[in-house]
Amino acid sequence: MIPAGHFFIVAVVLFALGVIAFFVKKDLIMQFMSVEVMLNAANLAFLALAPRAQAAEAQAVVLFVITVAAAEAAVGLAIILVVFRRRKAVRTEDLRGLKG
Repeated sequence: MIPAGHFFIVAVVLFALGVIAFFVKKDLIMQFMSVEVMLNAANLAFLALAPRAQAAEAQAVVLFVITVAAAEAAVGLAIILVVFRRRKAVRTEDLRGLKG
């Protein structure tokens, strides 16, 4: 059986890569994908804790995070599509003046 520490190391690496990509990439879609990677890293950490804690509670939290990620994906992609249709750009430098 793989120790839980290995899962935590992978989760931390995934989360760090997501944070770095979020701040480095200037494309809204890439930033959106970085947030999804960070949510998956949190899910991995919760599942690594499942054998030590109440397994049902950890799995319920993971299911909740997956549900929130799906809703965030739907709303986030809809917002990105609306911004693209109005501004014809998805780069953050081009979207500085979104007041109206």
